[in-house]
Amino acid sequence: MKFICPQNELSAQLSSVSRAVSSRPNRPVLANILVKADIENQSVTLVGFDEVLGIESRFSAQVEEPGTLTLPSKLWGDIVSRLANEDITLESEGDSTTVTLTSSSGRYEVRGLSAEDYPALPTVEDGESITLSADALLSGLRGSLFATSGDETKQVLTGVHLLSETDALEFAATDGHRLSVVQTTDESATDTPSMDVTVPAKALRELERMIQGYTSNEPVALRLDETQVLFDLGHQRLTTRLLEGQYPNYRQLLPKQFARQVTVDRRLLMASLERIAVLASQKNDIIKITLNPGNQSIALSVEAQEVGSGHEELPAQVSGDELDIAFNVRYLLDGLKAFDTTEVQMQCNAATSPAVFVPLGETKITYLVMPVQIRG
Repeated sequence: MKFICPQNELSAQLSSVSRAVSSRPNRPVLANILVKADIENQSVTLVGFDEVLGIESRFSAQVEEPGTLTLPSKLWGDIVSRLANEDITLESEGDSTTVTLTSSSGRYEVRGLSAEDYPALPTVEDGESITLSADALLSGLRGSLFATSGDETKQVLTGVHLLSETDALEFAATDGHRLSVVQTTDESATDTPSMDVTVPAKALRELERMIQGYTSNEPVALRLDETQVLFDLGHQRLTTRLLEGQYPNYRQLLPKQFARQVTVDRRLLMASLERIAVLASQKNDIIKITLNPGNQSIALSVEAQEVGSGHEELPAQVSGDELDIAFNVRYLLDGLKAFDTTEVQMQCNAATSPAVFVPLGETKITYLVMPVQIRG
């Protein structure tokens, strides 16, 4: 095998693919990245796979001899990232799995392993298929990923639930304390087949990172079968195993009507919450919001015994009666950062019932947060 490519291109590709390589693989070959040099298409394909998440990336290179082998992900990536930004040559002799990297900086040898034992990525050729614009997909991921659970004992909650309807795809995520639901409509989408699956958040965070670097105008293809889902971005592919288990019926959690409604500037509210969160961090991150319909304002406050207290007031459009309601300030900030509008609306009924936050704009996000009981 022998190919020549720019250092920055190879380094970027290795950085992306290595994110699917396990830090504690159960087989030595899974600590490696699969390298395939294709002389006919003058391209190199890299694959990282931890037997759940797989990332495949293809890029153009000057291939002089084809070949396939695997190289240790971390060692190879660390060497390449430190080489000068210029063309580098990778070469192995015959059936040898030792690769020589040559650049003006010097010459390095890296020992790899045969590709024979490297597991093949799952194929999702016969499953349902749809296409979505990268923007629609990114919007759904940004609006839902932050609300997934990190608790592995509730495995189905560690993913984002994808539910398809006629011309829309719904993304939902909950950790039991909050729920975010995003509805994306996409005119470029193909006829959306019935979809009711839960995709691991870890895989979708990698997909979000890949889409942020996606420069093509072509839509992203999504294919799935009963156990796997594949996202195809042309030169990059991501496959992952679907999460098993029944996802909660989250729609029944959303209140149908509200007695109180507050409209406030999103950036002003975020800035106030960031400041008051400094003191709230001394008291389990709990803050109180007071609705004042009389003077059309809301007050944010925190009382952290033996540390201090904080109070801020913001102008707002408030309808309904006065109310004191408390929240985990981190949950509020997570949701507000996922919105992209000037104003945000908070809808609620009582101090002990869930509150719903929605951005006032085109983005269809419904963010439900359970309040915290105020004692004393």
